[in-house]
Amino acid sequence: MSKVEEFEELRPLLFSIAYRILGSVAEAEDAVQETWLRFDGSSTRPTSTRAFLATAVTRISIDVLRSARVRREEYVGPWFPEPLLSDPYQDPARAVELADSVSVAALLLLERLSPLERAVFVLREVFAFGFDEVAAAVGRSEPACRQLLVRARRHMAAGRPRFAADRQEQQELATRFFDALKNGDMGGLRSLLAADVQLAGDGGGKAPQLAKAIAGAENVARVLGTVFPLMSRIDVTCEPHEVNGQPGAVLRDRDGKVLHTLALDVLDGRIQTIRAVLNPDKLGHIGPVADAWAIDREVKQARRQRS
Repeated sequence: MSKVEEFEELRPLLFSIAYRILGSVAEAEDAVQETWLRFDGSSTRPTSTRAFLATAVTRISIDVLRSARVRREEYVGPWFPEPLLSDPYQDPARAVELADSVSVAALLLLERLSPLERAVFVLREVFAFGFDEVAAAVGRSEPACRQLLVRARRHMAAGRPRFAADRQEQQELATRFFDALKNGDMGGLRSLLAADVQLAGDGGGKAPQLAKAIAGAENVARVLGTVFPLMSRIDVTCEPHEVNGQPGAVLRDRDGKVLHTLALDVLDGRIQTIRAVLNPDKLGHIGPVADAWAIDREVKQARRQRS
């Protein structure tokens, strides 16, 4: 097998590791490309190509994350990970762990960890690397990695809900939610939302906010039930789609360009959190990006005409 073939076979795994460490599609793709350059430039074949590449992409991702942390501290408004519509790495034996670890909620919890804790958690808990492999990848001893994992698990467990919905329940609830959204059915929306539901948007200061932060079923239902019918009037479509392994949608303008994504957190039979990514810098990997400011003007005009 050639170097290119070996690398391409492992590319899905490398991207999936990098994305979970970084929370960014663009940065993960760059980390994978840098890993290839290091592999291609190596004069000798490693004993284990998988171990060599996993170590390289992990170390690159840790370095990128350290510099990204500074930028994220200065980010305008809430920071959410770049939406991932499909995870290229598939492992039926770990399907549940993989889907859970890529959810927006899990990635936001991972943001609380140090870069080393995050890398150790991803390699060990998500991808089941042995402690010897984890230690080699992050350049620490096995006992140190065990301690890093203990701390990471503690932080992750403290932020997780006690009861998670099964996937069929999530999908059924999402279908009802998007039907109610399309029809502007505020009563239907209220019945699907948790009492303390939160609606938040990540525009990064580069897009009009759907909502900086709105809480409560009544308030969220009123905003969604008002805005989305107006968006439908100007031919914005809501395309249900899995986002970060959870129910969600991609919204597109009349030309099919990406306006923003929605991701839903479902807990105890209700929608607990709705997160919208509107920052155009985070949407380009999905497709051509819409002019959100122009859409916002059209929505406001449609509201004036209706009133």
